[in-house]
Amino acid sequence: MKHSIPKKLVLIGASTGGPGQIQKIVDALPLLHSTSIVIAQHMAVGFMPSFAKRLQENHVNSISVAQDKEYLENGKIYVCCGTTILSKNTSGYIFSQKKSPLNAFNPDINVLFHSFIPYIKDFDVLSIILTGIGHDGVDACKVLGQNGSLCITESENSAIVDGMPSRARKEVKDIQVLDINQIVDSIKEFVTNV
Repeated sequence: MKHSIPKKLVLIGASTGGPGQIQKIVDALPLLHSTSIVIAQHMAVGFMPSFAKRLQENHVNSISVAQDKEYLENGKIYVCCGTTILSKNTSGYIFSQKKSPLNAFNPDINVLFHSFIPYIKDFDVLSIILTGIGHDGVDACKVLGQNGSLCITESENSAIVDGMPSRARKEVKDIQVLDINQIVDSIKEFVTNV
């Protein structure tokens, strides 16, 4: 069975301070027609289902935790946990998930974002690094940018914790630096311009 494949992808990576920023983004989204959104928010595995459920409240788009062997479908929003990667088979694009003691983060933003790089020519990709401690996601965002993804990170004033955005601003060439409200507007524009 063939699965409905989006034309566009929004990849969002966040850590400390991220849930509230992601809520702002998701709450502002219109019904998605040609876009899927993949969210990597550092969080304990046990809290992921309730986080997805909270995002889903009163929302027009389907929001769920990405499951192992689940296909990426057009118009859906996925919250990832564990070590989640995307791969491709004859039916479409499929998530693979495993728990790995080697990874410091749940989920690992770099691992997830890196897995999209082989397929970047198949989609229009918008990559976003939000608030957070450390630098998870920055390396993959850099490579995504080098391969044609538009990259955005939060401004110092907007980020609740400026670790990840600060590293992204230094290391990702041509990255756009926006506050959270501008990021919301940019995502809305990206998903509605077909």
